[in-house]
Amino acid sequence: MDPDTKNDFDIERIDEVVHGRLRLGVMAYLSTAGTADFSTLKARLQATDGNLSVHLRKLEEAGYVAIAKSFVAKKPLTTVTLTEPGRAAFIGYLDSMARLVNSATPSI
Repeated sequence: MDPDTKNDFDIERIDEVVHGRLRLGVMAYLSTAGTADFSTLKARLQATDGNLSVHLRKLEEAGYVAIAKSFVAKKPLTTVTLTEPGRAAFIGYLDSMARLVNSATPSI
């Protein structure tokens, strides 16, 4: 049997929007939290303001997160919420990674 026929991993199935370390961290955190404010994400992911902003914008452009800006006690508050397409993309990403891990495990 051709070794490639038993391996159903396809590199094209990896969502490049999710795959970045910081974006993956955002998606993983929001997959359980649902919504988080910018400061919480920044602290949990040990990111800078600018770096996190750039990655959140990319996730928002893909439709994976929704970003809302408001004011609380005259201070700006940015909240980030995982969307249903974002949840589906995250689950799809995890499935792709599982296939990769399974394909790297030798069969006995």
